[in-house]
Amino acid sequence: MSQTQKDREADRPWLFRTYAGHSTAKASNELYRGNLAKGQTGLSVAFDLPTQTGYDSDHLLARGEVGKVGVPVCHLGDMRALFDDIPLEKMNTSMTINATAPWLLALYIAAAEEQGADVSALQGTVQNDIIKEYLSRGTYICPPAPSLRMITDVAAYTREHLPKWNPMNVCSYHLQEAGATPEEELSFALATAIAVLDDLMGKVPADAFPAMVGRISFFVNAGIRFVTEMCKMRAFVELWDEICQTRYGVEDPKFRRFRYGVQVNSLGLTEQQPENNVYRILIEMLAVTLSKDARARAVQLPAWNEALGLPRPWDQQWSLRMQQILAFETDLLEYDDLFEGNPAVERKVAALKKGAMAELGQIDSMGDMQEKIEYMKSRLVDSNAARIAGIESGATTVIGVNKFQNGEPSPLTAGDDAIMVSDPAAEADQLTRLEAWKADRDADVVSAALAALKAAALSDTNIMIPSIAAAKAGVTTGEWAQVIRNAFGQYRGPTGVSHNPSNRTEGLNEIRDRVSAVSAKLGRKLKFLMGKPGLDGHSNGAEQIAARARDCGMDITYEGIRLTPDEIIQAVLRDDVHVVGLSILSGSHIPLISEMMDKMRAQGLGHIPVVVGGIIPDEDATALAAMGVARVYTPKDFQLNRIMDDIVTLADPSEAIQSGVASF
Repeated sequence: MSQTQKDREADRPWLFRTYAGHSTAKASNELYRGNLAKGQTGLSVAFDLPTQTGYDSDHLLARGEVGKVGVPVCHLGDMRALFDDIPLEKMNTSMTINATAPWLLALYIAAAEEQGADVSALQGTVQNDIIKEYLSRGTYICPPAPSLRMITDVAAYTREHLPKWNPMNVCSYHLQEAGATPEEELSFALATAIAVLDDLMGKVPADAFPAMVGRISFFVNAGIRFVTEMCKMRAFVELWDEICQTRYGVEDPKFRRFRYGVQVNSLGLTEQQPENNVYRILIEMLAVTLSKDARARAVQLPAWNEALGLPRPWDQQWSLRMQQILAFETDLLEYDDLFEGNPAVERKVAALKKGAMAELGQIDSMGDMQEKIEYMKSRLVDSNAARIAGIESGATTVIGVNKFQNGEPSPLTAGDDAIMVSDPAAEADQLTRLEAWKADRDADVVSAALAALKAAALSDTNIMIPSIAAAKAGVTTGEWAQVIRNAFGQYRGPTGVSHNPSNRTEGLNEIRDRVSAVSAKLGRKLKFLMGKPGLDGHSNGAEQIAARARDCGMDITYEGIRLTPDEIIQAVLRDDVHVVGLSILSGSHIPLISEMMDKMRAQGLGHIPVVVGGIIPDEDATALAAMGVARVYTPKDFQLNRIMDDIVTLADPSEAIQSGVASF
């Protein structure tokens, strides 16, 4: 066959996915079947925060979070409903789940068996990357060591029973969302993969290890800097091949192949002029599809309006059509690699590899995983601070945000149905069905299953075996996770924010002078508390607010993620705080802030100003102001110094406190 004929043979397109799940299993199932009918070729399941962090929907910490950022799955009945009329034996399913990954995979296997599926034929991926949860996303449960054990338990189990399943998806996606440079994204993701493979070596036969290396996949982020992102993916391919060959002795090239899926960058999607996000998404998708030698095997795209709220099915369809046009209308898939031998590309790839290997060497020289996590977390916070400073100063251009801000209002964002609104009855419906599920179970069978799970956790038995039995017995997500907490302990990850001011001075001297002046009026240093109530683990914004407040000379309290309103109020009382800042990005701001404000007033703290940040629609911002919230900030409020100036004004005893939405 001639080269010309080969060029005309089109490659198979990647899997088309949209990341989806909301409200209830039944509603999410309807969305999945609708997307599949529109030409989607794989599923990517989003679970809600209680499910991700191991709580049932009726738990105190789950209040307001049920069905918000994904679908609640509390038991086998929910998993059964989620995939009703979707034959799992024929489906390729990606599940974005980490701390509770063994449990959700157990439920998936049990649901597939109920459908009569051949479990060995199941195809898909469970993310199962708990290490990046400590660094960027915050849905961890246990300390690093037992978490790593559960990752490799899943891998070892799938080797024997689900040979087509990807047991672990190293997720560098959230590293970039947390501010990672390309070199940090490369090195931190590879460090995670190395930690997993080092642990897995003792759990599978030596002759089976290369094939297990071949089952490890990656999930990456493609940002707006097209050339850098494309070269980053080529660097990933080359570095992974070298590590597999030199560190692990994997000789077969098919087991050294860098297999990855991608979601393009959500961090760069803007609330201002949101229609511009369509072009950003397309450019970012090109970076992971144009380069044949480093092409993604699965692509899921965010919707253009995710910075505004929950996308509608039509918005998701738009992103799906973007993929289909590129794959089926263009001739992209008909040619060999377009960048092979390009000198500019080769130079950039070499530079990225050099930087990544230097960083990886630093990480490899450290002690245990916890020490490595603390180091990587601090690096991410510093890198994110540099990214934000670049946008603030204008050194980094973001169209519609810090340049070309003037423009026509978007007609796409007008009207009551511009974004989806979570069904307020969905949480009540979920709680009713959960109560009925618990009432209908055989309590003795459940108790026996939980006892077996506990025994396995405290021994070296693979955690998947009793987890599948527990799923079939009717155990719930919260019950499974409570056994894990009791066996391994609960962990609070590093915040990455020290209490030592940085050397940053640009634009801060005037604010520092104001902090000093107000502190003198108060009789002590201005005290600012940064809190994250609820289960939302997106801590990047909270960390940057805390770090900037520290750099401005304030005394800060920031104790990390997943705090109850009562725990935050205890810290307010303990530290005699002047201003409280609350960050919620899960969409649960109304119930959580309402509870918080009521409890503060009950404790005699109603005089303390509260500022709130999150993805908050205008009508919700008005409602928060009516509750007494002093300022509301959304993603458009990227100039942190202005937020700091507001905090100083609110703390100043000579200033009248004004409630309302930030006007910039």
